[in-house]
Amino acid sequence: MGTERRPTPIEEVLGLRFEDPALLEAALTHRSYAFERGSVVTNERLEFLGDAVLGLVITDLIFRAYDDRPEGELAKLRAAMVNMTTLADVARDLGLGRQILLGRGEELSGGRNKSSILADGLEAVFGALYLDQGLVTAHAVLEKVFWPRITAYVRGEGDRDYKTILQEKVAQDLGRVPEYRVEERGPDHEKEFTATVYLAGREFGTGVGRSKKEAEQRAAREAHARLNQDAAELAKEH
Repeated sequence: MGTERRPTPIEEVLGLRFEDPALLEAALTHRSYAFERGSVVTNERLEFLGDAVLGLVITDLIFRAYDDRPEGELAKLRAAMVNMTTLADVARDLGLGRQILLGRGEELSGGRNKSSILADGLEAVFGALYLDQGLVTAHAVLEKVFWPRITAYVRGEGDRDYKTILQEKVAQDLGRVPEYRVEERGPDHEKEFTATVYLAGREFGTGVGRSKKEAEQRAAREAHARLNQDAAELAKEH
């Protein structure tokens, strides 16, 4: 009798065990790792599949749960769940960065915390899970992982697309478009971005992040909160 395989950390946190461990290993194999070893096996095809699985499951969940919401609201909610920032945050919560197989160059440049690598790796795991255990199991796992974020978003908590929210509000209230200015500093593997958003020529919010997008979202969030506080005053000036 053979020794039973111990579950990997990602299997433990997801509460399952892959029937084909090679699928999971492929899902965790970044192209930099494969290139250094002369292998053709990377997680890119599984990422492609996982993206579709994720989109279907999230769409199904919110379609059934929020039958009173119009298509536009559902589309925004889905976009908030499947964007790179959210997926990278989920991957960090699951500890996925420690398990991804990276080449030496990516390892040294901070690849284990890069949002793009984390998001792609998570989608690849979802694709591998679908192939290994089917849509029913994939649906159950994704619901467990994403449902708290979905409900938090609907309540107005958690990560939201504040750039879009701010743009729509400013266009409606002021007939203008927010302007973003971004500065960056630090070496390539530890860049820090600072974004400032201007409304009608006035500085209205700043945000700092590891990416330009993250910094802009944080600046937009701050500006949105401030705009809600003194929208009447700003409107009088213009």
